[in-house]
Amino acid sequence: MMGVPGHSGSTGTCGPAGPKGTKGLQGVAGPKGENGDVITPMMIPPPPGPVGAPGQPGLPGFTGGPGSNGFEGQKGRSGQLGSPGFPGPDGPPGVDGAPGDSGVQGERGALGLQGAPGPSGDAGSPGPTTTFNSGFLLVMHSQSDMVPSCPADMTQLWIGYSLLYLEGQEKAHTQDLGQAGSCMRLFSTMPFSYCNMGTCDYASRNDKSYWLSTTAAVPMMPVADQDIQQHISRCVVCEAPSPAVAVHSQDNGNSFCPPNWRSLWVGYSFLMHTGAGDEGGGQSLTSSGSCLRDFRAQPFVECQGPRGTCHYFANIYSFWLTRVGADGPLSPTSQGTLKEEWQQRLNVGRCNVCMKE
Repeated sequence: MMGVPGHSGSTGTCGPAGPKGTKGLQGVAGPKGENGDVITPMMIPPPPGPVGAPGQPGLPGFTGGPGSNGFEGQKGRSGQLGSPGFPGPDGPPGVDGAPGDSGVQGERGALGLQGAPGPSGDAGSPGPTTTFNSGFLLVMHSQSDMVPSCPADMTQLWIGYSLLYLEGQEKAHTQDLGQAGSCMRLFSTMPFSYCNMGTCDYASRNDKSYWLSTTAAVPMMPVADQDIQQHISRCVVCEAPSPAVAVHSQDNGNSFCPPNWRSLWVGYSFLMHTGAGDEGGGQSLTSSGSCLRDFRAQPFVECQGPRGTCHYFANIYSFWLTRVGADGPLSPTSQGTLKEEWQQRLNVGRCNVCMKE
């Protein structure tokens, strides 16, 4: 159970100050104070009071205008290499350079497409006529040391030396000057040997060879070795489109080829010849070999095989067709000797070698 309350104790000591109370309400305005003393100029102003506390920051001012340019600064250090820029526009074409060296030939390209037909060209000049050569032979003797040339439409087969005839065992074997056998590729004073009973002999007898001569001066003595060549006529064998025919005028005027035949050369009518002894030969008057380009009393030279020499001997004779007298073919002929060369030429018949066109 609760007891009866005790007696009141004595007053205790003061406790610590309590916390600051809240601001009270504004009091009532006091009465108006008395007027202060008026300071006159003659009076010394009182000393300034103490510096007041800093005021509060003002509001921000208006934005100022741009300032003037400053002084140029110093050059800065080089910057790092930038990344590559975009390609610029193409520049103008440069000056042509010097031609370069030829390159290696490239491979053959593929066949291109056929182009469109071009315009018709101008008419060409007439081309050379082609002639079919059917194996006929034409032999030409220059009667000089110069090799003759085939006509333009003929093919040269070979060149050589003009052989007239050979004599062996006192017998003569004549060559037709219009045939290819009369144009020997090589020259020899004795171009053959004779054989009997299993043996053959060369240049052991008095065999001879006769060749058409040139216009070289007749020597006083027999010639040998290299001196012979200038006295031997040269020749050529040609492939012709048709046979050649000699036409004789039996006059000192040139004969004419038949219609549709062309002339190859004109000359003098050579008939036959004799050498040592009574041996010799002749030419067919239809053969081109019967029409020699030049006339001379001794148209050939004798070469002796064993000696290897050639000479114009006095027992060499040549026979030529003569011109028929102006009084007709049955008029009598007069005997005479012609010593001048121009008289001899005037008395010899002329001829023409013709070929069908």
